[in-house]
Amino acid sequence: MMFARNVPGTAEVLKNKTVAVAGCGGLGSNIAISLVRSGVGHLIIADFDKVELSNLNRQQYVREDIGKPKVEVLAKHLKNINPEAEITAINEKLDPENIKELFKDADILIEAFDLASSKLWLIESWLETNPSKPVIAGSGMSGLGNFEKIHARIAGNLYICGDEISEMTMGLMAPRVAIVANLQAMTALELLLKD
Repeated sequence: MMFARNVPGTAEVLKNKTVAVAGCGGLGSNIAISLVRSGVGHLIIADFDKVELSNLNRQQYVREDIGKPKVEVLAKHLKNINPEAEITAINEKLDPENIKELFKDADILIEAFDLASSKLWLIESWLETNPSKPVIAGSGMSGLGNFEKIHARIAGNLYICGDEISEMTMGLMAPRVAIVANLQAMTALELLLKD
C-alpha cells in the first residue's frame, strides 16, 4: 500500500479531504506533489500559465513539459504518483468572482501566487466567502540561506508561511522555495487532521 509508512491513521482521513491550490509554479507544484504523496484524496489545482525553461530551477516540471499548460502537466504527474487521487485541473485565470465557484468544495485553500496584489485579493475573497475555512499563504522564499527566519504565522484563519521579508528580486532557489511550499503543505495536513 502506498501510504503504509504514513503516520498511522492519517491516510484514512486525508483520502476524504479536498485542498485547492491556487497557482502551480514554484510553490504550487511542490505543494501539490507533497499533498498527493501524503494521501490527500482530492486536489483542485488552478493556473493559466505554460511551463517555461526558467521554471525548471524550482518547479516540479521537466524539459518535455515546456510549452504545455502547467495544470495539465502537473495533473499528469500527480496521477502518476497516486492514480487514485482525484485531480481537478483548472486552466484559467483566477479572479475574486470565479474562485467562489471553482473552490467551493475545498476544505482549505493554499495560495501559491507570485504577485503580492494577487495574493491579497485571493486571501481577502476567500476569507470573506469562507470565513470558517483556512487559507495558507506563502510570503518570502527568495534568496539563499537564512532558514531560521522561515516560519508559519497564524492570524485567525490565515496562515502565512515564509520569512515575510525577502522579495523575488533576490532570486529564487529550489531549496528555499521547496521549504516554504512544504511548510504550507504541512500546515494544511495538520489542519485537515485536526477535525
